[in-house]
Amino acid sequence: MRSNLLIACGMMLSSMTMTAQQTRSLAENIRTVQVIMNENPVAPPVARLGSRVEIGFDELTHEYTRYIYKVEFCHADWTPAVDLFESDWMEGFNGRPIEDAETSFNTTVLYTHYRILLPNEDLRLKLPGNYRLRVFEEDSDTPVLEACFALYAPEMNVLAQVSSNTDVDFNKTHQQVTYALNYGSRRVVNPQQELKTVVMQNRRWDTAVINLPPNVQTAVGAEWTHRRELIFDAGSEFHKFEILDVRLNGMNVDRMEWFEPYYHATLFAVQPQHNYTSDTDADGAYIIRHSGDEDNDTQSEYLFVHFLLQTPRLPGGDVYVCGTWDGGFPDPNCRMRYDEQRHAYECGVLLKQGYYNYQFRQLDADGIGRTARTEGDFYQTENEYLILVYHRPQGARYDALVGAKAVHSSL
Repeated sequence: MRSNLLIACGMMLSSMTMTAQQTRSLAENIRTVQVIMNENPVAPPVARLGSRVEIGFDELTHEYTRYIYKVEFCHADWTPAVDLFESDWMEGFNGRPIEDAETSFNTTVLYTHYRILLPNEDLRLKLPGNYRLRVFEEDSDTPVLEACFALYAPEMNVLAQVSSNTDVDFNKTHQQVTYALNYGSRRVVNPQQELKTVVMQNRRWDTAVINLPPNVQTAVGAEWTHRRELIFDAGSEFHKFEILDVRLNGMNVDRMEWFEPYYHATLFAVQPQHNYTSDTDADGAYIIRHSGDEDNDTQSEYLFVHFLLQTPRLPGGDVYVCGTWDGGFPDPNCRMRYDEQRHAYECGVLLKQGYYNYQFRQLDADGIGRTARTEGDFYQTENEYLILVYHRPQGARYDALVGAKAVHSSL
């Protein structure tokens, strides 16, 4: 399933502080931190300025906690834009309590679901760019979570394509991105200093290509073509499972069991592929829902999902199970252990009931998740590539997100 994206979308790469932008929980009792743009749960957290942004999360208790949310505007590298006043990028009041809280109903794991909608009567965001929302307990300076999203103004037009005819191989294991930018009404004097770009595959930050300078420049735009830095491992289609009823085996679920105090879902074992298999997926995304498909936020159950990768022990780094629930980086809680008796990697992850995509990746020496040994790399794989373009003219005080484009390989 392809996401219905609601977006119009020196040779040295700069070193962005990538972990600073990660949507993630920072407390053990906070789970399922989601950023949903324009009510589309499988779209990336990027949308046009003025769009509806929903941040939701669960605290694993029925006791109400008074939480305060604070928003900050960030540059392209996700560092706070400290040279701006709050009134430059927002209208209203920051640091407001979260009023929308509802306890779970008829679930074995008790939790309270909290929700923030932007814009709201207290706060409206004014500038195109990166935003980080943090949540604190009242009278605490330590955040329990952070949620990151970006709002763009479509001032520059981005054209992009993906090809399996790459500068390293043809119809084998890689895909290469080419993109071009039309400046539109924006005046760009020095593209290498004024422009910042990000290219992401399936919303992954560990393989993102950041601030690659264009190799073609014209009076009205720039191009990034035949750049080896824009060659990505093709990977394979994501695996998927769905659990709508904790008493029944859902899609790709081998068995459901109850071991107090949790339900446990064991998925069918997966083996590394040697040939490409076509399948529909959501490029790593997930949707929270249950069989009744009503009040999904508060009636969906928490359970342990057990993942199995059936393979001899692999040389090299650790193996992780990955999906967009990890915020774009391998999650330490999703590191797999090798069972010598079963000849398989296994991992149990506490997840909320619903539809999920996942993939097995092995970390290399640079901390990048690779699929060559765990999944295989196939040029036919349908991947989502997201391109973001920021512009800071000379003398400006912030990086404005002025172009966004999502393109699928569709080979």
